[in-house]
Amino acid sequence: MNSRQRRGVILLLLSVLCAFGAFAGVLSVISDVQSKVGPETTAYELKADIPPYKALNVGQFKKITMPERWLPKTAVTDIAKIEGKIAINELRKGSLLQSDMITERPELKPGQQEIAIMIDAATGVAGKITPGSTVNIYATFQGGGNGKEARSMVLVNNAKVIDVGSLTPLKPKDDGSQGQAAEAVPITFALDTLNAQRVAYAESFASHVRLALVAPGSDTSIPADQRDYTLAGDK
Repeated sequence: MNSRQRRGVILLLLSVLCAFGAFAGVLSVISDVQSKVGPETTAYELKADIPPYKALNVGQFKKITMPERWLPKTAVTDIAKIEGKIAINELRKGSLLQSDMITERPELKPGQQEIAIMIDAATGVAGKITPGSTVNIYATFQGGGNGKEARSMVLVNNAKVIDVGSLTPLKPKDDGSQGQAAEAVPITFALDTLNAQRVAYAESFASHVRLALVAPGSDTSIPADQRDYTLAGDK
């Protein structure tokens, strides 16, 4: 082996050693990154904006993976946990789904039934009534002949709201009456049979049906002698 060949062999060996050194360096960096990042876990992102108080479904989210150590404690890692839940506030596209963003949808109790009526958006809802809210339902009836006075009545005290629908334009009445609301919101309540009948009657025959929001945490009962109001009786 001449000197040129020996130099070639030496250079080849040096190249091999350098390659092994670089490979070992890469493995060391990867190992260091893995030790700092840790194992990955599953999480879920929103595919699109979700309006508040709307029921959630699996198709609204996409599965992602991220380092477990960077995942918030409130992050939802099991998509099955959204079953039967609604959004508390508006959820934004790309947001990480977390348990404090959602809540259980209000459910019926034994003996209750769902009934939905249209409520004037301007005077009866104003964006503050949401699923789970407690409200008092009022109705006003016009006076008529035979000495009948106009009156306001508390139809249902402490009614539970199950669902709030979307703002809906109302068709004008056939009789061309004035003062009808241009838009209304369908509100669904959980009521017993008697209260459901009262609400259904008022929706058909009352001049107005309004809701009064009860403060959260309170369960204020209205005495029977304060549920029926007439101007003549206000002394």
